[in-house]
Amino acid sequence: MILALSGCAPGSNTAGAAQPDSGTPTANSWFDQTQFDLENAERTATFTGDPSTPYLQYIEGEMVDPAPFKADGPKKVCFSNAALSNTWRQTGWITMNQQLKVLQGQGIISGMETRNAQDSDDTQVADIDYFIKENNCDAFIIAPNSPQATAPAVQRACDTGKPVIIFDRGAGTDCETVFVHSVGGMAWGIDSATFVADNVAKGGRVIALRTAPGVDVFEQRWAAAQHIFDKAGLKVTDYITGADPTKIKSTITDEIAKGDIDAVWVDLADQAVPAVESFEDAGKDIPIVTGEDSLAYLRAWQDKGFKGFASVYSAFQWRTALLATAMLFEGKPIPKDWVLPQVPVTKDDLDAVVAANKGMPDGHYSSFGGENLPGFPTVWQNRTMP
Repeated sequence: MILALSGCAPGSNTAGAAQPDSGTPTANSWFDQTQFDLENAERTATFTGDPSTPYLQYIEGEMVDPAPFKADGPKKVCFSNAALSNTWRQTGWITMNQQLKVLQGQGIISGMETRNAQDSDDTQVADIDYFIKENNCDAFIIAPNSPQATAPAVQRACDTGKPVIIFDRGAGTDCETVFVHSVGGMAWGIDSATFVADNVAKGGRVIALRTAPGVDVFEQRWAAAQHIFDKAGLKVTDYITGADPTKIKSTITDEIAKGDIDAVWVDLADQAVPAVESFEDAGKDIPIVTGEDSLAYLRAWQDKGFKGFASVYSAFQWRTALLATAMLFEGKPIPKDWVLPQVPVTKDDLDAVVAANKGMPDGHYSSFGGENLPGFPTVWQNRTMP
């Protein structure tokens, strides 16, 4: 089941908590005060729709007129996917394909041809152009690898006149029919960095582990976090690790040798557990280590008892992207900017979330949103990749 977790800001029950606010922006070129303020507000916004189906919830706003896209009979979808290179993407991919089976059974979608760009901008541009040239797609779903590099190809898809559904990362253009995403990278960074700032004294030492440069979701997480850390007066050293466990362990081991670490902040769940293990290997107490709603991190946090906090970038958006396409074919209006809820996991929620996902593998994410789909729970337990 999806647990209805509290939407309050992390640390809001802490006396004198340092809350994110407006102020002098950090020097980070990815920091945008307007976007920061928007996502900060949307973290606790009122979402339309049933909380038991969060993958269908949205924030009120402009709706897409479905009339140009309404169709009779099942239609083919073409999906250009950036990658399946981390456990979040793999979880979403499984959920998306189980949703596809339902829509095929309902006669709305005939099939989904998918091409995996394997984290390559050049490959993804070629994939999108292949779909356009093939001229056998009734709609395009695109999970961009990086916005600027893929924007021209996305524009070419838009120019076909067929619906273009973007999800996860931005497309570097606003031509798409709908952009599906949970609140965003800024909100993700605000949640976790605020928790660190609330629990580390001014002048405290924080190590930030970053996954990849130039990817908007990761850069926005870091820009928001850096802004909060700067305002809190924390001493932060950041590293690009590629989420490589060996590099993460080497980095943390080197930093432990330099002195006490008060917190480790990460921009992706896959970085958290290797960081935790580094402190254990060194015979040191585990400081604050933030993470994400992957079961590997949640279980480590529960079992080892360190101070933790799990940001969420809702994996059920993979399902929403396909549902949005189907709704257009059915002639149903959908939000043009489809903002989905992303509710972090706090200490108060931890035991219930872990219990609700009993039997799921460590690579699973609690925000997967597939509990009412065929194959649950076996398909997710087996990590069956279509």
